[in-house]
Amino acid sequence: MQNYTTAKESAHIMEGEPISVLCTPALVLDVDKVKINAQKMIDRYQKLGVQLRPHMKTHKTLECADIMTGGSRRCIVVSTLAEACFYADHGFDDILYAYSVPFDKVERCAALSERLDLFQVLLDHPDALELLRKRPLRDGGQWHVWMKLDCGNGRAGVLHSEPGALRLAQDISETEGVELTGVYVHCGNTYSCRGVEQIHAVAQETIDLTLQFMEKLKAVGISCKSSIGSTPSCSHPVKDMAQLSEVHPGNYVFYDVQQSTIGSCSLEDVAVRVLTRVISHCPHRNQLLIDCGWTGISLDGAGKLPTGYAVIEGHPNLKLVSMTQEHGRVEPSSGQLDYSRYPLGSLLTLIPYHSCAAAAMHSVYHVHSGGRLVGKWMPTRGW
Repeated sequence: MQNYTTAKESAHIMEGEPISVLCTPALVLDVDKVKINAQKMIDRYQKLGVQLRPHMKTHKTLECADIMTGGSRRCIVVSTLAEACFYADHGFDDILYAYSVPFDKVERCAALSERLDLFQVLLDHPDALELLRKRPLRDGGQWHVWMKLDCGNGRAGVLHSEPGALRLAQDISETEGVELTGVYVHCGNTYSCRGVEQIHAVAQETIDLTLQFMEKLKAVGISCKSSIGSTPSCSHPVKDMAQLSEVHPGNYVFYDVQQSTIGSCSLEDVAVRVLTRVISHCPHRNQLLIDCGWTGISLDGAGKLPTGYAVIEGHPNLKLVSMTQEHGRVEPSSGQLDYSRYPLGSLLTLIPYHSCAAAAMHSVYHVHSGGRLVGKWMPTRGW
């Protein structure tokens, strides 16, 4: 009878081996960089006296959540109910589901609210509040609600300058069975910044508008928390951030090429890579073919980097010019390819434009320290 190696045995065998043994495309994480990035953010906000509520959306794993929370398994943000249930099932609590209450998922939100010590939801419309009012929690429990405020980001949230924003906050605080826990602001407009000075300017404006709104609440007798967040603004905090209750960045634990171009980090801080192999030479078009298509790294960034869709580490003259589902086309920025430098089967290392998008393409993250495998992290998936 043939003997088969179990997945557990295979994982054990591979520990300690170089990452080059992996089948490609493979997403690899430098666990030492992950820990450094996480600890820097923890230290930064302990010093400021502001609660760090790390976002799980980038990695969606238990191991990384433990690192980001310093092992407390408390005070996290999630972007999907799949994440919320995943973390709740593994002993996490004080979870904020920071996504405008989806009308088809109120029952699932209620179940989590009744099960956990603290499950919090977010809304930006009176109709969502009415849904919560119509679904009272058992045993006199309170819905813990954050109101999403738009202070220039231009995505979800009621606009800070609209009279309806203050009205909605008042309605939340006055609704039976509902508590206004806080005001939640995302300053994703920092993603258009270049350099720390621009990041500071956007963050300062966001904080000013948030604090002005908090003063409006105070004037009508409402007291609650305030939270802003984005990886750029939280990587380079301005002094007035100390006046907030919480911050909620997430991408910082991995970082990526996009964050390095914004000025949030240096390329050396990026903890994630996608390994790929050369599978064909195409001299008739001066290209290499690699085994990483958009299913391995995503199309995020639209190929606008000088190096195309990613940075090819150690090869500044190479450009990932296009991808199909399972193939990538690589060519030189100038001149003719020296194919002897890239034999078939040789390994290339891609630094992704957007780590959240690249991570979403993979069901397993291969974790290494100093280029030697130390384990696997399995993210949750779905919505």
